[in-house]
Amino acid sequence: MSISSINYSSSILGAQIRNINQQLTDLSTQLSTGKLSQNYSGMGANEGFAIASRSQLSNIAAYTDTITNVNVNINLANTALQSLTTIRNTVQTGSASTAQDLNVNGQTVAQNTAAAQFGSMVGVLNTQSGNRYLFSGTAVNTQSVADAGDIINGTTTQAGFKTVMAERQAADLGANGMGRLVQTQPTPSSVKVSEDVAGSPFGLKIKAVSSTLTGATVTGPSGSPVSFSVDLNGVNPSNGDKLSVQFTLPDGTTEQIDLTASSATPTPLGSFAIDTTTPGNTATNLNTALNTAITKLANTSLVAASAVTAGDNFFNTASSAIGTPVNNQAAPPAPVTGATALSGATPSNSISPGFVAGDTISVNGTTLTFVNSGATGNQLNVGDSIQTLMSKIDAITGTSKPSTVHGGSITINTDDAASLNITTSNTGAMNALGFGSTPVTATQPPLRVGSSPASSATTLVNGSATTVKWYTGNDGPGSARSTAMARVDDSVTVQYGAQANEDAIRRQVQAIAVFGTFSTSPTGQYSGGQVSALSLRVTQALTQQPGQQRLEDIQTDIAMAQNTMKDATTRQTQAKAQLQSIVDQAESASPDQVASEILSLQNALQASYQVTSNLAQLSLVKFL
Repeated sequence: MSISSINYSSSILGAQIRNINQQLTDLSTQLSTGKLSQNYSGMGANEGFAIASRSQLSNIAAYTDTITNVNVNINLANTALQSLTTIRNTVQTGSASTAQDLNVNGQTVAQNTAAAQFGSMVGVLNTQSGNRYLFSGTAVNTQSVADAGDIINGTTTQAGFKTVMAERQAADLGANGMGRLVQTQPTPSSVKVSEDVAGSPFGLKIKAVSSTLTGATVTGPSGSPVSFSVDLNGVNPSNGDKLSVQFTLPDGTTEQIDLTASSATPTPLGSFAIDTTTPGNTATNLNTALNTAITKLANTSLVAASAVTAGDNFFNTASSAIGTPVNNQAAPPAPVTGATALSGATPSNSISPGFVAGDTISVNGTTLTFVNSGATGNQLNVGDSIQTLMSKIDAITGTSKPSTVHGGSITINTDDAASLNITTSNTGAMNALGFGSTPVTATQPPLRVGSSPASSATTLVNGSATTVKWYTGNDGPGSARSTAMARVDDSVTVQYGAQANEDAIRRQVQAIAVFGTFSTSPTGQYSGGQVSALSLRVTQALTQQPGQQRLEDIQTDIAMAQNTMKDATTRQTQAKAQLQSIVDQAESASPDQVASEILSLQNALQASYQVTSNLAQLSLVKFL
């Protein structure tokens, strides 16, 4: 039989004491830190739930930071939009004023105000949040619009709006100041008015003619170029008989001239004299009155319409054709992508209806033909993708900016929008691509009078190389709002982008630039009429029309993004409290429980020390 050492029991007690000391140390750490352990291994069985909860809490913290940053951008954008609204109201109030007194520069007080407000508007549109331009779409590092001075006055190499407007006015008025109309008297008893060149975009266009002139014969408007004639046939009209001529102006508005036959002396305004002694002179009087009325119309309303149209030529520009296909008929429907086939048995992966062998697409006169397979050169397989078609189109147009499919929209880019012309033998398939009418064309950016002198020009041409580009931000496909997106919850994103060339903003920029830039002779015969006609048009342009985008619509869109983030924040706050509770339950140490355990261990330790002390005093005599 073996006999254990006298130190055996004391060694066991020593180990117990060391164990108790370690437990006391751990409990003291728990009491000071409030945590069960300083490492995951000591946290217990529920630590897995705590780790998952911590990950979610980290995501919530990231979403909170994102929401804070997005709210800053949205608040700045909303402030900018509110400033634009104030500017619009200020200019509109001025343009609607009846005061038309001209200063030495040929402008009214309201026009001077508009010029100053234009500069303010440019500053607002170039608002930054940090180093991000808020109205540049995805081009956040690019200034949204050019400097106000460059837009109006141009640079050393590119013309500004003032030059474009002056060119357009000269082209619309014509050398004779009659709106590009030619007036003659073919016979002693007749008068004739015709447009100078068929198909010209400039000047007054004869729309309709009506007459109650006794014995007169009215012909037209008809012919090429369009003309009308009035032959009195040697018969004097009766007092009160009237000739009415309606014209279309460059901005699409219509104006009417009414000339009334009168034997009163002096001849009333808007009338022509009846010569009772020499009826042939009546036709001459009609011709003179018609000339006076046309000249007045050309130098008042036409000049104003010309300025408005020049604004459209300069500001309302694009260099692409955009189609928005209808979702495919598969369930669930999905927007097209570059990989979507031009034809196929599976609607979810192809447009419907699709192209078939023998179909053609003509691009600027070059024909692309569809074949079943083995396409070469200017051929396409019926199963090729939309991206393949775009590449073929780009190769023909020679665009420096490839066409794209983005967000379900197809954008055909071109460097020469004036020449883009796409037709097809299969209109159904082209409609499925989102191009509802053919030919597919693109708006020219910007338009300039095509030749010099402008007074005899007959065409408008692409002026992008020689004209200031007013909007310098992103102008790609998709909505302006989608140019800035942020994830604010696990399955929630918001869109809050904006572009200075959005329709509501562009129309305001355009109208105020036109009003603030236009000037006339302070002492001119028709100056008052020009400003009056322009003021009327600017007032209308700044008045919201049904169906048009409004600044308030943009504000509503970004407000919806804020509401979405607010809802996400509410959910996250609730989730954060629950997740933190899980973490606390898994990892936190109860101070009361820890204190109780420490007291218990202290008592055990004291007893162990007492036993150890007693054992240490044993001798062989005492042991026996």
